[in-house]
Amino acid sequence: IGVAVRDLAQSEILFEKLLGTASYKRETVASEGVTTSFFQAGDTKVELLESTDRQGVIARFIEKKGEGIHHIAFEVADI
Repeated sequence: IGVAVRDLAQSEILFEKLLGTASYKRETVASEGVTTSFFQAGDTKVELLESTDRQGVIARFIEKKGEGIHHIAFEVADI
């Protein structure tokens, strides 16, 4: 579950409390203009996405729709 956020550090604190676990990985993806933070709760992974570019996809998404679910991905054995 990808969640677009304005402030990654503050959102990490919130999700640590909500999920009862710390982020296991933080990564900047320059080509996408984002910094991400990953959490895992059971079989579910949550990815927080903060824009590093004011004109980037995540920044535009938040401007238009606000913070929240940006995408959902499913893992399948054979598509």
